[in-house]
Amino acid sequence: MKVVFAGTGDIGIPSLRYLLEKHELVGVLSQPDRPAGRRRELKAPAIKEELIRLSSETPLLQPESPRDPGVLDWFQELAPQVMVTMAYGRILPKALLEVPSLACLNIHASLLPRHRGASPIQSAIASGDRESGVSIMHMAEGLDTGDVILDKRIPIGRRETAGSLSERLSLISPVALEEALRLLASGEAPRYIQDESQATVTGKILRADTQLDWSRPAEELERKIRSLQPRPGTAANLILEDGSVILIKVHSAIVARQVSGKPGSILRIDSRGVLVACGEGGLLLGSVQPEGGGRMHSGAFARGHALLVERHGAS
Repeated sequence: MKVVFAGTGDIGIPSLRYLLEKHELVGVLSQPDRPAGRRRELKAPAIKEELIRLSSETPLLQPESPRDPGVLDWFQELAPQVMVTMAYGRILPKALLEVPSLACLNIHASLLPRHRGASPIQSAIASGDRESGVSIMHMAEGLDTGDVILDKRIPIGRRETAGSLSERLSLISPVALEEALRLLASGEAPRYIQDESQATVTGKILRADTQLDWSRPAEELERKIRSLQPRPGTAANLILEDGSVILIKVHSAIVARQVSGKPGSILRIDSRGVLVACGEGGLLLGSVQPEGGGRMHSGAFARGHALLVERHGAS
């Protein structure tokens, strides 16, 4: 089957490999190289890096926008039967969606209609969902609103992070895609209309979303920490003995339910780490990272900083 793939993030790499191995991949659409790192040097998107690593000669186009001049002509010259997208990061115009002769499919990393939009993996963990998966859907002009062909489900682990869930979803995506393409080729692909009453929409992760609000329940904050690992991570303020505040990144934590105290106050520091009171319960901080420093256990961090401890807050 002649296929064009559109993708940017590394979650799409297993699906790209599958298409290269099992189908006639006639073109790849990805975003442009972007400045990255402290030196702001240009870095290729993960999909482009994978094509280079595989020494693939598949034509690659990296427009700033899929609406740029020449993109539609490029698609029409390739004459694909199917277009497959995963984590491309741009909404495709109707003119492009009309080019493939069979279908335009999107691999979405959630169980639609739940968690449409830009951050479905993070939202599934932060919401406390017990399962996630990938949905293969027909693309439409709306945001992840197209009819669904099928989905593949996996449980979300108790200590699951966005990184680990993303990796697991990336590995089941080719399996789901293979089945969807087989159904398309046979003319037996179903079209399930999404139930709009069950739809939720996620947005891009903003800097403000990474801040931990100690007034929130500990269980909610612990899920938030895992949902933003390994990037962009979460940040929190701790109070020093002189009354000043220090900002740290929090990479891991454990919920402590049978504690209470003023939200944000430090209840205990011992070999297990730093225990902070939340709106409900507390968080025992695991791996943390001060600004300009490396990752370390919160107990080690506390030994180098005079943190203010609420002596009578624990219960």
